[in-house]
Amino acid sequence: MQITVPLENGRLADEYGKYAPSDAMLADHPVKSFPIKITDAPEGTKSFALVFIDFDSTPVCGFTWIHWLAANIPADMTDIPANASRELADRFIQGNNSNAGRFVNGDSRITQGYVGPQPPDKDHDYTLTVYALDSELDLQPGYWLNEFLKSAHGHILAKSKVKLPSRA
Repeated sequence: MQITVPLENGRLADEYGKYAPSDAMLADHPVKSFPIKITDAPEGTKSFALVFIDFDSTPVCGFTWIHWLAANIPADMTDIPANASRELADRFIQGNNSNAGRFVNGDSRITQGYVGPQPPDKDHDYTLTVYALDSELDLQPGYWLNEFLKSAHGHILAKSKVKLPSRA
């Protein structure tokens, strides 16, 4: 399985991160998700899931930052368009990102679904992993990454990763 995301000058386009135009921001957070193309999914794929995280955040905040969790993406949705996190939210379920948690009193519009890169210190490499699954998963909106990993265990047909650099 292959995944591709269009880049500009080797980086995620500004409209999906900290330099997004005001109409793609909510409470100072970029919320317009980037497009994803999935090819060569294995036979028997019933749904896709994705995890978009920033390992480079660890020295900054002490943990890996989760930017987007989505599951039960229909198997025929191999071209996920830009802004799918907001405009197609009724077609799949989305989990909590790192803006959520008991220590954060957040707006669910920025704690669930896509919230884009905002590297504070230097350019960061973000990791997008897409999973091809043999079923839909028993997850509810606002699920956590650990819940996804437990639910997906035994159902992963393939997974593919791509690094997406974003500028500071």
